[in-house]
Amino acid sequence: MKVILRNPRREVDVAGNRRVKDILRELDIIPETVLVICGDDLVTADQVVREGDTIELRPVMSGGRARSR
Repeated sequence: MKVILRNPRREVDVAGNRRVKDILRELDIIPETVLVICGDDLVTADQVVREGDTIELRPVMSGGRARSR
């Protein structure tokens, strides 16, 4: 399968059918820091990604601040 990573943008090939959490562990990525997208769907850490699929890892963004009054 193809894994597309952002920041910096790169592509990695990973062999076989794997659970998302195993892919993230292999790539040394903390699961809570990324959203995993397969096609148009968000996938969870326990879902299996199949050979031939493409997943994208997007960094989780948070922040901002409340308006002051």
